[in-house]
Amino acid sequence: MLAPLEAQISALLFLSTKPLTVKSIAQSLTVKPSDVEAGLLTLAERMNTEDSGIHVIHTVDEWQMATNPACAEVAQALVKDEAGELTRPSLEALTIIAYRGPVTKPEIEAIRGVNCTLILRNLLMRGLIVEREDKFKGELGYVMSTDAMRYLGLHDVSELPAYGELHANAKIDKLLASLTANMPEAV
Repeated sequence: MLAPLEAQISALLFLSTKPLTVKSIAQSLTVKPSDVEAGLLTLAERMNTEDSGIHVIHTVDEWQMATNPACAEVAQALVKDEAGELTRPSLEALTIIAYRGPVTKPEIEAIRGVNCTLILRNLLMRGLIVEREDKFKGELGYVMSTDAMRYLGLHDVSELPAYGELHANAKIDKLLASLTANMPEAV
């Protein structure tokens, strides 16, 4: 007899070394994606409590288990950060990606005003951001990784301070719209 769907989902999240999409979980369990979404939300509601050492987090389209943010000090004592401190430019780029993601390289460079190739490479190597194909823009966009969210103690990027205000900032929207308008059309 199979375990309940929620238990199966939590087993997959626990065993996976990387975040999982609703689609991949549904395919693994041969169930409807809508059932997986409902199970994930119920699982997150049950696990994302003060008394639980494990929480369920999600980014734009992926889910993963992580330690409770309240346990960050204990977890950091066990796992030392080998990558060192982030530079101010790296933190700026990461902040743009966190608040505006998915955001493309040209958009990040327009906001920062400088080339960001090395910074993005560094953030990718550290596992703080991931590349995703942005179907609306037709190119790669960057979003904050589940590792970065776990480190910051977030379950969702909308939990960032002033997220609503900065995610939909009119000045930045205008800057990015002018960038898009000045780009040559693809042939």
